[in-house]
Amino acid sequence: MIQRKAFMTGMALALITSPGLRAQPSAAMSRIGLLRPTDTLTPQEAQRQAALREGLRELGWIEGKNLVIDIRYAGVNPQRQRELAAELKALPVALILASGTITIRAARDGAPGVPIVMINAGDPVGAGLVVSLARPGGLLTGTSAAGEDILPKQLELLAAAVPQLKRVSVLMNSANPANKLFFDALAARASTLGVALERVTVSSVGELDGAIARAKGGALLVLGDPMFGQSLPHVVELTQGHKVPAIFGGRAYVAAGGLMSYLSAEAWHFRSAAGYVDKLLKGAKPADLPVMQPTEFELVINLKTARMLGLTIPPSLLLRADEVIQ
Repeated sequence: MIQRKAFMTGMALALITSPGLRAQPSAAMSRIGLLRPTDTLTPQEAQRQAALREGLRELGWIEGKNLVIDIRYAGVNPQRQRELAAELKALPVALILASGTITIRAARDGAPGVPIVMINAGDPVGAGLVVSLARPGGLLTGTSAAGEDILPKQLELLAAAVPQLKRVSVLMNSANPANKLFFDALAARASTLGVALERVTVSSVGELDGAIARAKGGALLVLGDPMFGQSLPHVVELTQGHKVPAIFGGRAYVAAGGLMSYLSAEAWHFRSAAGYVDKLLKGAKPADLPVMQPTEFELVINLKTARMLGLTIPPSLLLRADEVIQ
């Protein structure tokens, strides 16, 4: 009996220590949070997340292998965004990715002490998110919009597409702290173009119809904001219904029927965010990582919409376009 017991014990030890059967330790998992200003996973949102995951994979971060991404769809309500940021902190996550100035600020306030990777922040310095682009100086870093230069360029392109343009309405979310910087930059260029600007602010989706209707007889410049992105098809339908030529920040608006867009590609911001995630998970401090701004931009024009609006886009403008949708 003793011999049999010893034999069985030896066999068990042999199985445990056998190279082929020995239990392998699981790789250490890093957990990060993604706070989104949308309610659901829309096709456009799926493309953003795909760009982020592709960037992470290229840097060796694979979901299920060494990375967990906890996603929270918070919509555009700042209070709900703060609550879900706190939920991510409690998991806990090593960092939170957030896009758009309002959502970034909500992530910071809802999850104090957690590093935040900003994605396409409107005016991170003016909004008090970072001390400077070169030296963020706190727990936030990431990518920002192109700053004051991009919007005057949008205004120039809109004026080139609409003959004898005299008035442009600027649609903005009243809660966005980047509005003043952007409107001031637009006003400086408008004066040289001989165009009058009208500030049109909304605080909810329900106000969009009346706001866009005010742009009749002129044109519309839609500032980038999650509220408008969340209601993208509705915003485009309103510009078409009211016969308002409009320029947007993002190809998706033009693909949906908007007249034109000029901005950096969203994919750049999400892929760049992956680089920040990589550095932070490897021990870098947000304060030491400069905020990046895009250097390449794409002009997209929808000729079908132009015809519907009775516009003839100048050949010189079409030649400058990166994409023309027929």
